[in-house]
Amino acid sequence: GSSDETIKVWDAATLELKSEKQNAHSYVVSSVQFSPDGALIVSGSYDKTIKVWDASSLALVAEKSNAHSRSVVSVAVSPDGTKIVSGSSDETIKVWDAATLELKSEKQNAHSYVVSSVQFSPDGALIVSGSYDKTIKVWDASSLALVAEKSNAHSRSVVSVAVSPDGTKIVSGSSDETI
Repeated sequence: GSSDETIKVWDAATLELKSEKQNAHSYVVSSVQFSPDGALIVSGSYDKTIKVWDASSLALVAEKSNAHSRSVVSVAVSPDGTKIVSGSSDETIKVWDAATLELKSEKQNAHSYVVSSVQFSPDGALIVSGSYDKTIKVWDASSLALVAEKSNAHSRSVVSVAVSPDGTKIVSGSSDETI
């Protein structure tokens, strides 16, 4: 994803450009992720939309306009490929059906500022979110009930979160220049 509104697919070994979708969104493409089987690409944008693309042809498969009331900042796909989670500058987290982009659940006021990063745990049972409000939160992926919270995880905005492959650790990156 890029501020030039394009999505580009690169060869992992050579970084040769394999395919490109011009005007994929009408504003910054803020987040992209492959589905677990590699067949689809999910994108989120500051234009408030979430789109699903065929990874081979970059043909549009599904689109959700006004997925959030403000910018979509982060998207992630569940390990089984059936759900998409999105985080937004509207401070909400939403879970979508990956095939239809039908809203399955949402958490209003998930954070008190921009939800900058969302990720599923490897087993798909949990969602981890990071926010400009300096917190990291863990949610039940089905109910979006809060499981754990770390306030002031960093001295400045949490920009990115990731879950270890075994699901036992969370790593966070921040605008305070720390991990």
